[in-house]
Amino acid sequence: MRGKSAMFVGDSLSLNQWESLACMLHTAVPKANYTLKRTGALSTFKFPEYNVSLMFCRNAFLVDIVEENIGRVLRVDSISRDKSWRRVDALIFNTWHWWLHTGRKQPWDWIQEGEKMYKDMNRLVAYEKALSTWVRWIQLNIDPTKTRVFLQGVSPDHTNSTDWSNSLGKNCKGETEPLLKPNYPGSTHPAQAIAERVLGTIANPIYLLNITYLSQMRKDGHPSAYGFRGHRTADCSHWCLPGVPDTWNELLHAALIYN
Repeated sequence: MRGKSAMFVGDSLSLNQWESLACMLHTAVPKANYTLKRTGALSTFKFPEYNVSLMFCRNAFLVDIVEENIGRVLRVDSISRDKSWRRVDALIFNTWHWWLHTGRKQPWDWIQEGEKMYKDMNRLVAYEKALSTWVRWIQLNIDPTKTRVFLQGVSPDHTNSTDWSNSLGKNCKGETEPLLKPNYPGSTHPAQAIAERVLGTIANPIYLLNITYLSQMRKDGHPSAYGFRGHRTADCSHWCLPGVPDTWNELLHAALIYN
């Protein structure tokens, strides 16, 4: 990757993977100088000696959210921004974590598709429409001979222990071991199934980093009560570092050098 750049585009799970890779690279060359710069939604970690840039662009839905007279509108069939996506050698996208948010955490008031406006929509349906829009944007705007494109896949949470055959229904707090079983007891993640289906419809390759299943087995890998909010709540969505995202990056590295 000397002289090249990689950009993570997505939500805080993309941030999780970006931070992991920055730490892994720094560990590999601990004496190398680096710079860290943040401008708006774009953070850039750079090794000047190697001319390598590792960026994170905050964009939780990939599709547009615009301010209109009626409020904030999520346009599931429109991507009119981020030209910065076109200027890098490797793009790693992610979206899912925010699609289920409601109430005050929901960053839009309306959903728009074409000329139709909806107060709400089945979130899996909206997610699939947005992912299909993103795929079309990639097909039209990214040259696969110059830029490798990845979809991070769906990062699972561990907020309900019945998913891993623990009838108590608790969250990840107090979990200290991964699931040591050949198969995950819970069902296939519905968003991951959609991602696989959408990517299966295209000609130009977008590489799916299929991290869902291996991450489901790591109920012990979250910050839990030791995260940002402390003991007030358990963070069972994001991942400790060092930890699970380091494995995601080992897989990303393998995929990058494979071709």
